[in-house]
Amino acid sequence: MGKKSKSFFSFRRRSKKLQPPQPPLSTLEITGSPSENPLVKPKKKTGGAKLWMRFDRSGKSELVEWEKNTIIRHAAIPARDLRILGPVFSHSSNILAREKAMVVNLEFIKAIVTAEEVLLLDPLRQEVLPFVEQLRQQLPQKTQPKLLGGGGGDDNVPEAAEGLQSEPLPFEFQVLEIALEVVCTYLDSDVADLERGAYPVLDELARNVSTKNLEHVRSLKSNLTRLLARVQKVRDEIEHLLDDNEDMAQLYLTRKWLQNQQAEAHLAATTPNLSIVRRLNSTRSGSLVTSNDDNDVEDLEMLLEAYFMQLDGTRNKILSVREYIDDTEDYVNIQLDNHRNELIQLQLTLTIASFAIAVETLIAGAFGMNIPCTLYKINGIFWPAVGIMTAVSIVIFVLVLAYAKWKKLLGS
Repeated sequence: MGKKSKSFFSFRRRSKKLQPPQPPLSTLEITGSPSENPLVKPKKKTGGAKLWMRFDRSGKSELVEWEKNTIIRHAAIPARDLRILGPVFSHSSNILAREKAMVVNLEFIKAIVTAEEVLLLDPLRQEVLPFVEQLRQQLPQKTQPKLLGGGGGDDNVPEAAEGLQSEPLPFEFQVLEIALEVVCTYLDSDVADLERGAYPVLDELARNVSTKNLEHVRSLKSNLTRLLARVQKVRDEIEHLLDDNEDMAQLYLTRKWLQNQQAEAHLAATTPNLSIVRRLNSTRSGSLVTSNDDNDVEDLEMLLEAYFMQLDGTRNKILSVREYIDDTEDYVNIQLDNHRNELIQLQLTLTIASFAIAVETLIAGAFGMNIPCTLYKINGIFWPAVGIMTAVSIVIFVLVLAYAKWKKLLGS
């Protein structure tokens, strides 16, 4: 038995030695999904691609799915600008000017506008579809701005600016105008719907103060407050741009693009090194825009002022509805105060009557005691005594009531 067991264990050891060496765990290639193989670690998800729609100057459009880094490289904007277009700032309104792009966040319109194209985020949303249709209809009708004058001399830069001013509007302002028009129309329709629903509810509350009508007015005031905040945000953003000419000048993307083209053409003719041309062009582009006088922002200022006045009118409509709500609430409070005063007067009248009756009850209680009295022996004294006590009670009631009216504690 001892030999057999020894040979058995020795065979086990020899068979173990004959096994091929296993590679280390770090060199093993693990395949399969995390659900199939627990050793597979899931990769960290990067920023997901979002649906964008590209519009060029001719109105042609295409749907693309781009990630965050692709948008940043394509539009040359900082990463923080994409946060403004995200869901965190969905209820804010911003029009930001960058070196080569304009970031537009107005209500449901979230777009990146350059001098050559528009990138629209979430173009298939129900609210964004009118804006997409307007871009398709109006952009092809606009002519592309052309550079007036040829050659590469210094005199071509002011000629280009004059040629640009002869155009109706630059491309980026055409897009901005369409966006403001769609947003203002959308807000006006919301205000119109609010007005149509507000006045009947308020009139019903004035006629009948009930819990149901008060709940309707509470919901109406909540909707009005949210709508006023939305209109106020867009209005404040336009007002902020109108107050700063430098910000408006930075929004002239087409002008900067044309000036960059002119500067690059001029420097290419005089400088053989293209890299030096691009460096000089990048440093010079900002100074070309800021060196213009205040008249250069006149067309943008007129555009913004028109929609500022329209938004101001929309805001005044909301304020008029809110004023009507305040007037209705004051009227309802006056009604409630009047009812409360009537209840107080009724309570005071009943208190005076109770006092008068209490006097008669006191006299009746005194006669009800088992105390010997000569009045008990008089025949027929009961009804005259009751009449006298009732008359005394009535006199007391009338006197106290007259005193309360004299002190104006009761209405006439």
